[in-house]
Amino acid sequence: MRPPAALVAALVAAVLVAGSATMAEAGAVRTESFAVPDGAHPHDVAPDPSGGAVWYTAQHQGALGRLDPETGETRQVALGEGSRPHGVIVGPRGLAWVTDGGLNAIVSVHPESLDVTRYPLPEGRGNANLNTAAFDGNGVLWFTGQAGIYGRLDPETGEMAVFDAPRGYGPYGIDATPGGEIWYASLAGSYIGHVDTETGEVEVVDPPTADAGTRRVWSDSGGVLWVSEWNAGQLARYDPETGAWREWPLPGDDPAAYAVYVDETDSVWVSDFGANAVLRFDPETERFESFPIDRSHANVRQMLGRPGEVWAAESGIDRLTVYHYE
Repeated sequence: MRPPAALVAALVAAVLVAGSATMAEAGAVRTESFAVPDGAHPHDVAPDPSGGAVWYTAQHQGALGRLDPETGETRQVALGEGSRPHGVIVGPRGLAWVTDGGLNAIVSVHPESLDVTRYPLPEGRGNANLNTAAFDGNGVLWFTGQAGIYGRLDPETGEMAVFDAPRGYGPYGIDATPGGEIWYASLAGSYIGHVDTETGEVEVVDPPTADAGTRRVWSDSGGVLWVSEWNAGQLARYDPETGAWREWPLPGDDPAAYAVYVDETDSVWVSDFGANAVLRFDPETERFESFPIDRSHANVRQMLGRPGEVWAAESGIDRLTVYHYE
């Protein structure tokens, strides 16, 4: 059993220990943490929307992990020699979909059999540095590669197309709006891009801050986009209907906004490497609430959730943490 660490978050009400999980409560948010195998370096995390299992990419071990939050037990599935998985999401029929930079392939894992299926990128598209994926409104999987590409995969036919990104290197986070529109963020290009899912063409939209380092993007329930600006240390909001931007500096002296996720209440969650914290932003009051992490250098690289839960992959400390809220 891993001993409980001292919690530094303000307003801590209690600390409980259950197996490999630690719990803490601060205000209306309760956190629960789960150890994953040492050296896994969990980069991205994806809870199954139907409940139960939580998937994570064990980037340094070439595997996809599955956590049972009820027991704290994990199981890792090897994805293939040379695998270095980055992103993971859950798609139709509960399949886990992985962007694997080491294999230069999209990979799916069946939730019951754990069978692994690989979809290599076409010849001439090597070393794409695959990053993240999202399903559009027609069930087509779109993905990004930091080497300067974005692409699509039809899971039903296996047909794949890869496109050169505007401004080259940088495509990173990606998400679909409730209407099925695809948007991605380019970290090196410092823009967000709207993908025409029919033609594959991209409309580039620049934020107000130059060289902001737009890292990840997430849609709220109305199709308004929230963007983490890594270089600028800001959270940004873009309304595709009006073309209006807003930007808010994260609190603290040296903020570094990495992950962004919008929950079902339209609260915006963002991870801050500079503060070693997860933040929740209320768009109505325009105020941040901070949840400092109890161990240093947690490095939350991605967050994803389901109603009442936001999951964070703490890549620096081999741990997953869930933020329970009402």
